[in-house]
Amino acid sequence: MSSERLPLRSLLFVPGTRTDWLAKAEAAGADAAILDLEDAVPADGKAEARRRVAAAVAAFDGRMALFVRVNPLDGWAGAEELRAVAHERLAGIVLPKVTGPEDVRVADRLLGWCEREHGLPPGRIALVPLLETASALREAYEIARAATPRIAYLGAVSAPGGDVARAVGYRWSLESTLCLRSRVLLDVRAAGTPNPVAGLWTNIGDLDGLRAFAEQNRSLGYEGMMAIHPSHIPVINEAFSPSPDELARYARLIEAVEAAQAAGAGAVTFEGEMVDEAMAATARALLVRHGRQTGCARGEDGRHGQRPDQHHRTS
Repeated sequence: MSSERLPLRSLLFVPGTRTDWLAKAEAAGADAAILDLEDAVPADGKAEARRRVAAAVAAFDGRMALFVRVNPLDGWAGAEELRAVAHERLAGIVLPKVTGPEDVRVADRLLGWCEREHGLPPGRIALVPLLETASALREAYEIARAATPRIAYLGAVSAPGGDVARAVGYRWSLESTLCLRSRVLLDVRAAGTPNPVAGLWTNIGDLDGLRAFAEQNRSLGYEGMMAIHPSHIPVINEAFSPSPDELARYARLIEAVEAAQAAGAGAVTFEGEMVDEAMAATARALLVRHGRQTGCARGEDGRHGQRPDQHHRTS
């Protein structure tokens, strides 16, 4: 069985205690919401938050993909959360504090049991391991390969003062985290992980800084970013969406290469650049992907046009 996960430009964290904020996340244009049962919920509120999140997932009828960040699977609490929130409308599970491939294998097995219990196809629920320890960052490739059909949206989520900063010891800047984000991206791409995402930008009011960070991540090859505030969503969506001019240029490039091929040439000068079939193949893939995003898979406002229960297709 193979599976396809749709690209997500923006994944907005929503506290598990405030499931009513899902409407705000969708209004902001987020492609996905991550209902958080871990850091956003105090210890004495975990059980109530789990109940709220499970009910919210089951009742959700919006366009966003829904994810849930559970607690680490080092005890029964995390496993109980998986069982509670597993549902046909759940796009995926965000797994925190991953230390290595074995954590992913355990989560994969538990999700498989949950899928059977709920009558869902195997692999229906995506898994997004958070690389928050030095060992996990070093083993990104092995982690991605540990449950390849299920893992998606894996990438380097670095932020000032967070778990990754504490584990690595960096003083956060675009420059100091560039190597880390680049290395993880290469690892997960080599492992075949679709649609890697980065993050986080924690300065809520600095939208110019956010834009620079998002554009750098897109230039590296990331497909989207996680976010902590609704005001960040339009900036992130814009950074990870091609403009109409870019899409038109892809189409012209394909036309130029195909015309050259028909005339017996393997390469052609196109708008001042030498291009050939390799560039045309890349342009075709981008048009297919973003044509689907802006047409079939998204509504006219650019958000996902599929319900979360339609987010994953199997064949």
